[in-house]
Amino acid sequence: MKKLLKFFLLFLLAFVAYQSFLFIKGYPGSSDQVEYEANAKILPTELHPILAEKVEILKEKATEKGITILITDDYRSFEEQDKLYDKGRKTPGKVVTYMKGGESYHNYGLAVDFALQLENGNVIWDTEYDGNRNGQSDWFEVAEIAKELGFQWGGDWRGFKDYPHLQMDFSLTINDLQKGKHPKYPS
Repeated sequence: MKKLLKFFLLFLLAFVAYQSFLFIKGYPGSSDQVEYEANAKILPTELHPILAEKVEILKEKATEKGITILITDDYRSFEEQDKLYDKGRKTPGKVVTYMKGGESYHNYGLAVDFALQLENGNVIWDTEYDGNRNGQSDWFEVAEIAKELGFQWGGDWRGFKDYPHLQMDFSLTINDLQKGKHPKYPS
């Protein structure tokens, strides 16, 4: 029994090390694949090109599984973020975000929100819907594809779960972004 336990633990350690290597090597936001700009004076006004490319790949891979997604939100200005933050606080409606302008990866072109689009064109945010009838939630299938492409998914967050949210932070914190460090846009 001890030998089996040792073998299992050794296997588990090797597996975790290998997965970590693959994650770091293939993660599109790792610092060896992206150049940074320090003290950037101009804020982005659109999605970062790497993220935009990954969104298109995500759509294609979801379509291959019989799932159509719609990007419901991408780049957001600080002003748009503040208006969204005010919902449920200063203006009528339900609270939809806990981030003010400048505190969201959307504000730096590094995040998108998605929803499922049905054949009739209707858009839904049903995380249990199985439109391709394969016994799995379409929503979670999209999240898995996104994570394989290097996105971080808001559904994995510890506190507030933001199921429509996908981001690539390129190893930058919001604090880094606020201080002017941004991933460079390819020329």
